[in-house]
Amino acid sequence: MTINVYTEQTPNPATMKFMVNKLLINGSEDFATKESAEHSPFAKELFKFNFVNGVFFASNFVTITKTEDAEWPDIEPILKEFVKGAVESEYKIKEDASAEAPAFEGTELEIKIQQILHDYVRPAVEQDGGAISYKSFDEGVVTVELRGSCSGCPSSTITLKSGIQNLLQRMVPEVKEVVSEAL
Repeated sequence: MTINVYTEQTPNPATMKFMVNKLLINGSEDFATKESAEHSPFAKELFKFNFVNGVFFASNFVTITKTEDAEWPDIEPILKEFVKGAVESEYKIKEDASAEAPAFEGTELEIKIQQILHDYVRPAVEQDGGAISYKSFDEGVVTVELRGSCSGCPSSTITLKSGIQNLLQRMVPEVKEVVSEAL
């Protein structure tokens, strides 16, 4: 199979989404630091580039966060070529990769919130090179964690309040607010 890689800008100017025509991972993996990538051969190799500041994998893409001093026109072709080679060489994203369906836990209401986040919000957030995960529901407040491009993105607050909060309030009247847990 010939691996094709193309890039997409994300709402976060510090990140770029590198799409491939192959499923890389079921779910997502976030490597916000070089140290966190110790058990990911793919991410570990990416962090060897001195301009890589973060790596996030989901479905068929890797979102790469660059350092402030790097410019996308200079590093994009280098990263594109690396991603193509890494996918062709079948670099592992995680050494102990196990594909499993999401397991929702908690009360009936919490499971409903998690299902909505998984079915409706996750695909939209992944389109922008990010990921969302459910943390908790307490007294009407849903706490989520935003990763990948969404982490530190200037428009993530708008996404959180205008998009996710409005959707959850319409579908689950008990939801009063959605907040993001700081990483």
